[in-house]
This record gives sequence, structure tokens and C-alpha cells, in this order.
Amino acid sequence: MKPVQFRVTVLTLLTFLGLGRAGAAPATGADLLDHQVRRLGSDELVNLRQAYGGKVVLIVNTASKCAFTGQYEGLEALYAKYRERGLVVLGFPSNDFGGQEPGTEKQIQDFCRLTYSVRFPMFAKTSVKKGQADPLFEGLAEAAGRYPKWNFHKYLLGRDGRLVNDFLSWTSPDSDSVTAAIEKLL
Repeated sequence: MKPVQFRVTVLTLLTFLGLGRAGAAPATGADLLDHQVRRLGSDELVNLRQAYGGKVVLIVNTASKCAFTGQYEGLEALYAKYRERGLVVLGFPSNDFGGQEPGTEKQIQDFCRLTYSVRFPMFAKTSVKKGQADPLFEGLAEAAGRYPKWNFHKYLLGRDGRLVNDFLSWTSPDSDSVTAAIEKLL
């Protein structure tokens, strides 16, 4: 077997396992913001395209009782640092992994605001797992080639609403790979 063929095979296997990249998906697919979602703890419906079109968008499935919950702090710091330049962070609580978001939407909202001073927009509890995913996350996963495998998976969309990168749960919001990708889009 030629070395190049072996490398492609290994990269294909690693990507399939969710280990092959830190989120270097090409900008593909349709406008992923073409969805209407409900704000956390509210009846208000938000058309993501109308509200956030033209912005750089970081979409994250979150959970309040997860080993990665401390990432709320980093997500809020990103939002505070870059929002004036056009970044918005959108949080979607999910109870799909380990039952780590068991609370009501009011409890989630209070936890996020009181514990981590979260000001970035948060939306209704959402399913993100393959076979159960909400249409927004179905589109994100299709564009990225992978569904979240745990809480705090991050999808980065360019100003055109197309996927640019996605980052696995253990990639911190303040990591060089995340901040560099955001800065490149701003």
C-alpha cells in the first residue's frame, strides 16, 4: 500500500471516529440559520436568519451538570470579546448525554445567569443526537459530517450561515483553534 493511500485511510478512520480534525470542515451546505427556534424559558420564537444573519455564529449544545459546564465561562468571554465585531454565541441546552441537563428551562436559565453570568442567547432544550436531532442540529451535523458526541460540541458558521468549522467537546472555547477560526471570519 502506498503511504498516501494509508494516510487517507487513517484520516478517514479518524474522522469517522470524531478524532480526525479539530473542526476543519469546509464551508459547505445551505444557510444553516434558516430555522425558527424558541428562546429558553419563553414562548418567543426567533428566526435565526433574521436575528443573526450576517454575523459569525457559534452554536453550542450545552448542559449544566457536565464536566465541560465550565466552558460557559469561556463561551461568555468569547461573546463579550467579539460581539461588537459580529460574533454571536447561541446556546442550546440538551439532556441527550448522561442526563446532564435534567432541569426545567427556568432552572437552566437561572443556573446560566447566576453561576456563569451568561448573556449570550440561549434557546429551548433541544435534542442533538443522531436519530433524534432537532432540524437545526440535523443540518449542522450533515454539514460537519458528525453529530455531537457529548455536551459542548461547537459549530462555527460564517456570515453567510454556512458551516466553517466544528469543534469537539473537549476543545475549550478559548483555545487557539477556536479563537483563530473566529478571528479569521471577523
